[in-house]
Amino acid sequence: MSSLVPIRFQDPDMDTMAQAEGRVAIIIPSDGKMNPAARRANRLTRGAVTRLVESERFEKVKTGDVISMAWPSGMAAEALDVLVLPRRPEPAEARKAGAALAKLAGSKDLLVMSGNQVKAEDLAMGIALRSYDFDAHKTKESDEAGSVIITHQKADEIEAAFAPLYAVADGVRMTRDLTNEPANILTTTEFADRLDEMKALGLEVEVLEEDKLAELGMRTLLSVGQGSVSPSKVVVMQWNGGDKDDAPLALVGKGVVFDTGGISLKPAGGMEDMTMDMGGAGVVAGTMRALAKRKAKANVVGLVGLVENMPSGNATRPGDVVKSMKGDTVEIINTDAEGRLVLCDVMWYAQERFKPVGMVDLATLTGAIIIGLGHENAGVFSNNDTFCNAFLKAAGTEDEGAWRMPLGEAYDKQLKSRIADMKNVGGRPAGSITAAQFLQRFVKEDMPWIHLDIAGVASVSSETSYAPKGATGWGVRALSRFVQDNFE
Repeated sequence: MSSLVPIRFQDPDMDTMAQAEGRVAIIIPSDGKMNPAARRANRLTRGAVTRLVESERFEKVKTGDVISMAWPSGMAAEALDVLVLPRRPEPAEARKAGAALAKLAGSKDLLVMSGNQVKAEDLAMGIALRSYDFDAHKTKESDEAGSVIITHQKADEIEAAFAPLYAVADGVRMTRDLTNEPANILTTTEFADRLDEMKALGLEVEVLEEDKLAELGMRTLLSVGQGSVSPSKVVVMQWNGGDKDDAPLALVGKGVVFDTGGISLKPAGGMEDMTMDMGGAGVVAGTMRALAKRKAKANVVGLVGLVENMPSGNATRPGDVVKSMKGDTVEIINTDAEGRLVLCDVMWYAQERFKPVGMVDLATLTGAIIIGLGHENAGVFSNNDTFCNAFLKAAGTEDEGAWRMPLGEAYDKQLKSRIADMKNVGGRPAGSITAAQFLQRFVKEDMPWIHLDIAGVASVSSETSYAPKGATGWGVRALSRFVQDNFE
């Protein structure tokens, strides 16, 4: 597993700038006004910073741009990075700027001379998010991560403000690690073991095995995993940081550790990417870690259904009819529409056992949502405007793309089955919507509910502002903010 880059905060010391190795960053707003650190760098480099600020190139800079001077004279550093940032940036601007510095630094030491920069804690958050590398299975020894030091006139205050952000960054790191892991490593058992280890953070963790799931009647979930030798499991994680009598918020995640499609076998091309089909469970796990590490003053329960969808002589067949924990029967038309079968039982169990104040489920559920929204936004479906708008606000605050999609009776009719209460697919038209309509049938009346289809944002083939290509950890920041703003 990876680890977060350590970030230290110190009082300003101009003498360290000349001797620091690796990379040194200074901050200058687009108007070119220099703070003391920039002026010191200018003196060390014999006016190079002034020449940059007065050049035509600087006239075209945008917020978040970084201009690098390689091997600056008068300094021991490999590069002097000039970060263009207003003194009072928006949090997202500061985070993206920090991420830009981290990308340039790589494994090198990084010294950021931030002066009295406002939102320096968000700048540090961007560094923490972008300083990520998943190299657990590379035999070549990786370069040891460099140190990050941020100097600030109010170093103690910034360090205190950064502490809860660093906790959230650690949750993002966990989600990325889980989502990046290959399926021969992250089996259902290994996944459950990693979640069980979070007891050390103060979480209550239970692992429900197949015999207990059968006793509870989670037949749709078990039908997905019955073709695999890996045992199906449900893991329940409780964080009780709020008042004892307060009902919890429930987070439910799809954890298909590998998805072949089952008997409805996927094409071979690209099937290797289905190691990320547990992304929803990964986000729930990372969010619970973040809440525990930042000591959130709220009650939250995270539940994940862990299965593997494989073809075998024991696998569920197209045409089979399975009864859910709720008692409704489902005609399995396509065994590759398995995530909703996992979620519906876990969602029903969450409501029956915990009587939550609201419920959010997450899943890499449909390719259709990628066709609709690409890789910029998760699809958001909800039965409650107030609940949904609160989440959308949190996602916007955290700069995580989310877009609300419709629900409606007309879409629901596509799930009608001739021989059972419903089919598990509604055909190609509006595939992500009919998937959400299926899940809504397992939401109790008056239960505020959000379904997040994260198929397009959980793992991407090109880097983002905050992450290298691969798993993004999308959703941990938004959900932590959602809890902070609405339940603490």
